[in-house]
Amino acid sequence: MSVRTTRLGNGLRVVTDEMAHVETAALGVWVKAGARNERAEEHGLSHLLEHMAFKGTGRRNARQIAEEIESVGGDLNAATSHETTAYYARVLKEDVPLGFDILSDILRDSLFDAEELRREQHVILQEIGAALDDPDDLVHDLLQEAAFGGQPIGRPILGTSETVAAQGPGGLRSYLSEHYRAPDMIVGAAGAVDHDAMVDLANDLFGDFDAAPGEASPVATYTGGERRAEKDLSEANLLFAFPAPAFTDEDFYAARIAAAVVGGGMSSRLFQRVREERGLCYSIYAFNWAFSDVGLFGVSAATGPDDIEQLVEVTTAEIVSAIAGINDQEVARARAQLKAGLLMGLESCAARVEQIARQSLFLGRTVPMEELVARIDAVDAARVRQILSRIIIDNPPTLAAVGPVEALESATDLQERLRMAARNAA
Repeated sequence: MSVRTTRLGNGLRVVTDEMAHVETAALGVWVKAGARNERAEEHGLSHLLEHMAFKGTGRRNARQIAEEIESVGGDLNAATSHETTAYYARVLKEDVPLGFDILSDILRDSLFDAEELRREQHVILQEIGAALDDPDDLVHDLLQEAAFGGQPIGRPILGTSETVAAQGPGGLRSYLSEHYRAPDMIVGAAGAVDHDAMVDLANDLFGDFDAAPGEASPVATYTGGERRAEKDLSEANLLFAFPAPAFTDEDFYAARIAAAVVGGGMSSRLFQRVREERGLCYSIYAFNWAFSDVGLFGVSAATGPDDIEQLVEVTTAEIVSAIAGINDQEVARARAQLKAGLLMGLESCAARVEQIARQSLFLGRTVPMEELVARIDAVDAARVRQILSRIIIDNPPTLAAVGPVEALESATDLQERLRMAARNAA
């Protein structure tokens, strides 16, 4: 990796990863502001702003934005998360200046026309409705809400119908001015790019962004809890989780390896025991979501109402068994999976720029691949058993469920089941 970083005079960082022998580039602007930065009355504003950025500027209307990038075979997109908003493009190498010019234009000079805003609010209301109708989307939102009760990071990224409909052009401009500050932004590119040329472009296009950093997002505190939505579905969607290391934590990779061992693939403990041996569900997996200051480690599964009790019983027993019995062979397999995923990502311009942008935003530096591999290789079975025990045994669980979930036990019962299984295994 040939990663270079330059900080402009206003604090904005330009990060590039030049890749030999490719003819395309992935480029973008990452802003350290997302759903967790919103006040209660602003709920959904980060996502609405992301949509409105493509709806017209002083130089281009919405159609011209789309046509100009697609006329050179490129594409534009954007994404909002709890912690970031990203605007990115993929283009041929000769069209990198055009891609950055459009990205700069939509962030510097969006008009936020009232009529365009009304149309886009209607679109997002449909998106919210679709998410509420999708049990997988809904159960993930319920888990986030229960895990971080009463906090911005616990709210759905899309907002609610009421909060989205209440926004106006002035609120969009105020939010952009308050949070889109140079020290909290990354201009990144990977592929057929030249770093020095990127720095010159960034100076021209973003050099006058406000040099004062924006207000930091509220610190997240794990609360644990329970949310369930009874629905007439053929299957119950279940999630339960526990607090886990943050992206910036030294145990981040130990937690990721733990998730891989417990439920990260077809060879994992949960897949083999719950699906292959017992046939209690079609899909089951463990996950490790990491934010900048907190994380969640948990299990996701879907099963019919008659199998819920057995599924929870077998799953909790297998997790407790893992705490005591994870071995070196399992950890070596999980390490190989994690390293392969990272190294395969190096073949994608988009994956590479996404990685270095996130590292720059939350770690303050890019991390060489050799260092990442060394950190992964340093995780042994004893450390994985230790991190699993710390995550699960001493923390209240978060439980979320959607569908026919009458037979599902409470979060309190789940915690007692785990503790009892741990005592019996000791």
